[in-house]
Amino acid sequence: MMSKVSPPPSARMEFGRAPEDWSVRTLRSCLRSAPRYGINAPAVSFDANLPAYLRITDISDDNQFKPSPRVSVRHPDACKYYLNEGEVVFARTGASVGKSYLYKPSDGDLVFAGFLICVTPDISKLNPAFLAYFAQSKDYLNWVSVMSIRSGQPGINGQEYGEMKILLPSYSEQCAIVEALSDVDELLGALESLITKKRVIKYASMHLFLTGKVRLPGFREEWKTAKFAQVFQRLNGKDYQVQVSEYCEHGLYPVVDQGQEMFAAFSDRYDKVFRCSKDGLIIFGDHTRTVKFIDIDFVIGADGTQLLVTRRDNVPKFFYYQLLTKEIPNTGYNRHFKFLQALVFDVPRPPEQKAIATILSDMDSEIATLEKRRDKVRAIKEGMVQQLLTGRVRLPLPAKSGDEELIP
Repeated sequence: MMSKVSPPPSARMEFGRAPEDWSVRTLRSCLRSAPRYGINAPAVSFDANLPAYLRITDISDDNQFKPSPRVSVRHPDACKYYLNEGEVVFARTGASVGKSYLYKPSDGDLVFAGFLICVTPDISKLNPAFLAYFAQSKDYLNWVSVMSIRSGQPGINGQEYGEMKILLPSYSEQCAIVEALSDVDELLGALESLITKKRVIKYASMHLFLTGKVRLPGFREEWKTAKFAQVFQRLNGKDYQVQVSEYCEHGLYPVVDQGQEMFAAFSDRYDKVFRCSKDGLIIFGDHTRTVKFIDIDFVIGADGTQLLVTRRDNVPKFFYYQLLTKEIPNTGYNRHFKFLQALVFDVPRPPEQKAIATILSDMDSEIATLEKRRDKVRAIKEGMVQQLLTGRVRLPLPAKSGDEELIP
């Protein structure tokens, strides 16, 4: 049931139309103490006898503690900077300014670094998880964008975070919103775990099937070894190439180059279209060492995009997967095709190549389906955050025994 809304002057300036029973508060008025800065100390290699260190780079884009690698901090004052349950940290400087993280005891003991600001919500006024979700909203991100462009070096200090405005419902409604969004996060976490599991299974399967250590039923013939030139033929793609300046956001044909993304852009250059066979071919990034499989018509992008087809009746998709398992030295932004030419491949007969490629392709399709579902749930969550944290959509609350006081 939607509640009656009106545009109070205090809310209209920053949040537009807001429910009349919600209030606009400064963050500082909802904290137990003033925002505090982290410790200025260098990171050291992880040591189980030392506390783990939380730096800006250890906070992922989805606001989780995901260090790579995990590090520690050694300092006599480190004990003063441990995070406690219910505390939220904000990045105060650099390109990641505004990034946030709600501390979870399951992440272990954490000491927060100097480029982070810690706040301790007064749980009688502000649910810490509500604050964490607010830090994922468009209102917050817009505020960060405005606040952080005032100087050459992006930054928001503790006082400014304290003066940040938050649109707040009653505490019970905060908890209801948190519960709804937490359910979505739980679903996202389950999907992420399943995707990770499926990827591990796929990589293990590649190692077993592509080396002949595990054979599929019905195949007994011995595998052979072959050099690169016996398996592949490199095609000249110059006639199908467009320049980066010709890349478009929309077009009839995808542009494939040596970047990490499958498609770099689009093009309407009919005269530059490479007509791909139904078996597909392999793209190798000469500078980047990326390997892609393409089975649709496309336009070739910038220099360094190498086109490989297989000789005789060999199955391109099988050798695409084999290339994914090969170690190619990284010499920086140089040419790497010479390393590719030095590779040796394990080669079964084409029917077995096709059977293995089909199994691995099915695994890829399953992972892609899960990733699409995850991305859809993420988009739903973004919409929920925007609707629930602005009061445009209200959740039913449990029946109350008496009148609940609004946040003072």
